[in-house]
Amino acid sequence: MDVFSRTFLPAAAEAGVAIPIVSRHMPVFRRCVAPDDVTVLVTRCLRPDRALQGEFLLLLTYRRLVVTQQTRVLHRLRLHLNTDLRDLGNVTWNADPRAGSVELAATAVDGVRERFHMKVGQPKQVWHLDALLTHAFRRRLPTAPAGPMPQPPAATTPQTTRRLSPAAAY
Repeated sequence: MDVFSRTFLPAAAEAGVAIPIVSRHMPVFRRCVAPDDVTVLVTRCLRPDRALQGEFLLLLTYRRLVVTQQTRVLHRLRLHLNTDLRDLGNVTWNADPRAGSVELAATAVDGVRERFHMKVGQPKQVWHLDALLTHAFRRRLPTAPAGPMPQPPAATTPQTTRRLSPAAAY
């Protein structure tokens, strides 16, 4: 069993996604995600601007965001979004514990703004989902190099500027 399978099934169970739904979407996810990808989040979601399109299943790994759609009438599966996290721009999410939901928004490579509404229920689950999103998306931000902070030149620090006499400043 590869890393994706070992992490996908527990994440789906944690989100309360039924096994028949997981089984239907798994072949699509397998084509999109590498076997060594670690699953961060699997959840059902809706698009707030197009609620009548049906239900979506969102898969988030440390490298990819994959969203599949199951149509309401014929229950057909369709790949809605398959993108590398580095290709997403302006990623934001809003956790609302009173409503028991989280809304995730991101701009895809083609410039389309994608919005997904995830209903989770309990406020504790909302904060857990918020922490997972923070962990996945903040992880890819560049970090400062290790070591001491570089000091600004001596002439620009406020203490040095105050010590200079008006004649020495020119």
